[in-house]
Amino acid sequence: MLQFHPPGIGQQVINTALGRLVYYLAVGEPWLLPSSDAQPLLFLHNFGGGASAYEWSKVYPAFLDNYRVIAPDLIGWGKSAHPVRDYRIEDYLAILTELIEQTCNQPAIVVASSLTGAIAIRLAIQRPELFKALFLSCPSGFADFGQDAGRRLPLQVIGTPLLDQFIYSLGAMNELAVRNFLERFLFANPDRISPEMVQAYLESASQPNAQYAALAFLRGDLYFDLAHYIGQLIVPTAIVWGEEAQFTSADLGQRLTSLNPKTIQLFVRLAETGVLPHLEHPAMIIALLQEFLAKMSTTPGAPTVS
Repeated sequence: MLQFHPPGIGQQVINTALGRLVYYLAVGEPWLLPSSDAQPLLFLHNFGGGASAYEWSKVYPAFLDNYRVIAPDLIGWGKSAHPVRDYRIEDYLAILTELIEQTCNQPAIVVASSLTGAIAIRLAIQRPELFKALFLSCPSGFADFGQDAGRRLPLQVIGTPLLDQFIYSLGAMNELAVRNFLERFLFANPDRISPEMVQAYLESASQPNAQYAALAFLRGDLYFDLAHYIGQLIVPTAIVWGEEAQFTSADLGQRLTSLNPKTIQLFVRLAETGVLPHLEHPAMIIALLQEFLAKMSTTPGAPTVS
């Protein structure tokens, strides 16, 4: 997947309990590499067929000169290991813990989207010492307030051995299907989908055994009610939400935010935007993240929002 990242980006590997985890970082020109003690800025991609660190590749370059940027392919996605298993939420809580402990020499600022953003919230509650702040795009457990928002296909279909894998091969492993997926579920405006995006998602979705993590997401094996947890969050947080995000509406995001207004000090609704504003409107996300980081640096641990 390195071919879909900017020039001057390389990849490194850590070993986790579930296998090799690949992550991307600046290794040379044109980037001015920050010192080893620079603030870690960790970008975590969404789940869903074809997901990978590419999702943040239009945003993270803006921060490479001043932060230690780390953008991983999580286990089950991209170029990282794809163990054949029934994935559970505990797997990703453990993986993110290992990732932060092995790559960050100080509390990390974590930028994450959708279900991964919700998982980051849960880990920040369990291990607040690992985090300095959270900047999240459409964070949802996909079962928030007891409502099953995310399941795409009937359980009797996606829970049937061989049939579920056949459906995955039809729906995620050809160019037309990937473009259709991006248009229907992830983007508000299909004109913003580039051929590069389609190829990056197709490359990730076509990795051997990629269907296991994707089907765990489709079946709802990873879903949970974020409303049960978000009130316990103490790590300073900003949230952005696409007004046209499928399955998890901006109203849902506003409702989740209202459960912890002291900690979640910024909530921004983005018009004409789906669940991936960082691919649809990267310049907007860069500006919002820069503003949040500036406030974090002037008032450590407690950004104020106008």
